[in-house]
Amino acid sequence: MVTKGFLFLVAGVLFALAFISSCASDDVEDGSIEYGGQTYKIIVINGQQLLSQNLNYDVPGSKCYDNNSANCNRYGRLYNWVMAMALPPSCVSLSCIDKIGTPHRGICPNGWHIPTNAEWDKLYRFADGDNGTNSPYDSPTAGRYLKAKAGWNHCGPYSSPSSSGSSSSSGSDESYLCDDTLGFTALPGGYYNSIGFYEVGEYGHWWSASENEKDVSKAYKRYIFHRNDKAYWGYGIKNYFFSLRCFKD
Repeated sequence: MVTKGFLFLVAGVLFALAFISSCASDDVEDGSIEYGGQTYKIIVINGQQLLSQNLNYDVPGSKCYDNNSANCNRYGRLYNWVMAMALPPSCVSLSCIDKIGTPHRGICPNGWHIPTNAEWDKLYRFADGDNGTNSPYDSPTAGRYLKAKAGWNHCGPYSSPSSSGSSSSSGSDESYLCDDTLGFTALPGGYYNSIGFYEVGEYGHWWSASENEKDVSKAYKRYIFHRNDKAYWGYGIKNYFFSLRCFKD
């Protein structure tokens, strides 16, 4: 004889499985894609499909950090904004908003594109649970959940004693964690300008497809620092070289 308790147990198990399945659809590995001789993992985060690695697509003028090919394999390549967007060189100093598609492929694989401010905001807010509407958005904690578990100079408690022997006021014994909860696996690839390479291990910088409305020599970027849990937005000079992620159309 089937008891009510047994039926309740079965119903509970089925509900739990359905709940797990619905959550997994928002954050699961979803195969891979071949592009330019590289294989990229595809993940799904809150309905957005994206590459879980920085782009390492060799276009003329793109850079490996310190001109070392091993760094391209680890961090992906660095691109200036015009190069990433596949726009005319004149767009470094002129507004090219009329040439920006919706979505804008740039040098991403066919069917993929460079994320806009709105898409970066959606990612940040899902990572930290914020439900606001201001854009672009600085997140107080998304960096923790987007960072790769290894590769950053600081991930976890650290102490910076002052000369007097007490901890410094710059953030002693704080935990700056790298959880990679969503599989985004952000790495600190640094950047390049006409003087040299900087900040590998400390900062990751990523381009958006959104041009700065007030200063046409700049475009919006996103960045994460190794010594806090935040994820920021900012302006990048178009001829600086940053990392690039691609989102699915």
